[in-house]
Amino acid sequence: MSTSEAAAPAPRSSLTLAAYATPCLPLAALGLPLVVFLPNFYSDELGLSLSAVAAAFGAVRFIDMAFDPFIGGVMDRTRTPFGRFRLWFTIGIPLIVAAAAMLFLAKPGVSAFYLWAGLLLVYAGTSITGLAHVAWATVLCPEYNQRSRIFGWWQGANVVGILLVLLLPTVIQQVLGGTNTDAIHAMGWTVVIFLPLATLLVLFKVPEPHPTQAAEKAGWKEYFGLLARPIVGRVLIVDLLLGTGPAITGALFFFYFQAAKHFDKGQASVLLLIYFVAGLIGAPIWIRLAYKISKHRALVAAAIVYAVASASVVLMPVGQFLGAALVMFAAGIPYSASAFLLRAMMADVGDDERLRTEVDQTGLLYSMLTATVKIGSAASVLVTFPILQAMGYVPGHDVAAGSQAAIGLDIMFCAAPAVLALAGAAIIYGYPLTAAKHADVRAKLASRDAEEAEAILGGEALTADDAHVPTAH
Repeated sequence: MSTSEAAAPAPRSSLTLAAYATPCLPLAALGLPLVVFLPNFYSDELGLSLSAVAAAFGAVRFIDMAFDPFIGGVMDRTRTPFGRFRLWFTIGIPLIVAAAAMLFLAKPGVSAFYLWAGLLLVYAGTSITGLAHVAWATVLCPEYNQRSRIFGWWQGANVVGILLVLLLPTVIQQVLGGTNTDAIHAMGWTVVIFLPLATLLVLFKVPEPHPTQAAEKAGWKEYFGLLARPIVGRVLIVDLLLGTGPAITGALFFFYFQAAKHFDKGQASVLLLIYFVAGLIGAPIWIRLAYKISKHRALVAAAIVYAVASASVVLMPVGQFLGAALVMFAAGIPYSASAFLLRAMMADVGDDERLRTEVDQTGLLYSMLTATVKIGSAASVLVTFPILQAMGYVPGHDVAAGSQAAIGLDIMFCAAPAVLALAGAAIIYGYPLTAAKHADVRAKLASRDAEEAEAILGGEALTADDAHVPTAH
């Protein structure tokens, strides 16, 4: 059977993609506080030192990274009637729910060991569920631009989840008269209640096409073999660079805007909300730009915009909310681009690798992206917190303009993310797996899959979902 004889799979409906993206809402409501709110909560309100918090949030992420290749390889080898990615997505949910209750409902007097235990549990759960969720997206539709659309939905739902969790402190404190601790507790209950409900929706509404190949061995040897591939390494390095900058600004956000710019926590929360509203507005812009000029060129443009906006934060007038709001809105416009474009690009890389090796290594490839996120997240705390402490910054205290602590905050919050973004733009410029190249890869894969199926099935036609034939765009 030739490629032309197989029906091309239609793009997934918006309803299906909305259902697929729904778990991102509670997962983002967990992910942002882990980076932005919890380090501050455990140091300022629960009494742990900056160095203890940095050690826990930083080191646990590095420990957890060794788990990702293992679970990614297991996913690649999994074959069940329930699916491979759907199955593992479900397995991680109870771990996340238990960890959210433990971390967010903590009381004063908890030990550093308690924090370490909670973080190990939550990162194990998010490794399993997060990896399975993004890998699931890669098989929903194989076409180059449709993958941008799918991951655009994924990232859009992440941003909406972030916006919702950012509104909680305002509602709890300003409307209901609660405390910051009450707001942190509400974040935890949001995950505990809504993540299981979102899981039920995605399991019942979103299909998972069956893999066309038998399970192959997928372990450390295959993992390091993929790392040695130049195109894989390129995507990973850029994901690390472009992800670490926002992780740094997230970890230092309240420290910077309270200490260096003299806003209170409520004003800083509103500025963070503005930043993510801009990210939601920007997401469809980058999707359309990727359609027009390709994913990697849209990524270059977004990285440059982010670098300029990030560097300009240092010029923001102290205590002037309107000016700060405008700068944060500009900085937020490119926020969504790198996360969803790079994941869509890695799906294309997975096709290229499957054509080359005849092995589906989706799980391993996305475990690598999970690792870069963890490295960036760990570095944002493990590196910046001790540096700021060494430069004289004390949490909860303002810094004088021109002081060593103020300079340290400016360098870490403004300059470092800008430099990282420009470096990422330079590396991804000239990326070789273009839309035309990917279309050729998909055509060859479809032809090979169809020939193998014909040999096995005696001429019985494959369904569009199983054949993964590229759509014509």
